[in-house]
Amino acid sequence: MICPECAYEWNPEDAEEAGLVVKDSNGNRLENGDSVTVIKNLPVKGAPKPIKSGTKVKNIRLAEGDHSINCKIDGFGSMSLKSEFVKKA
Repeated sequence: MICPECAYEWNPEDAEEAGLVVKDSNGNRLENGDSVTVIKNLPVKGAPKPIKSGTKVKNIRLAEGDHSINCKIDGFGSMSLKSEFVKKA
């Protein structure tokens, strides 16, 4: 196939499935239901203390947007995290 705009050529059989692709800080692909670990202290608005480095988060859900991980953290409740601050557990 050839792109009519830029003349780029590709084989449609080699194309990766379209969809949401979220990668952690190490480049590992994340999926819904994975467990991740926070890699640095993250301040939380309105909370007296940050989320500590090493906090394990279970059963994540992927979402579109800047904060691509929706999760529930013990002591903080439901929140969204950026994938660049977590690593796959």
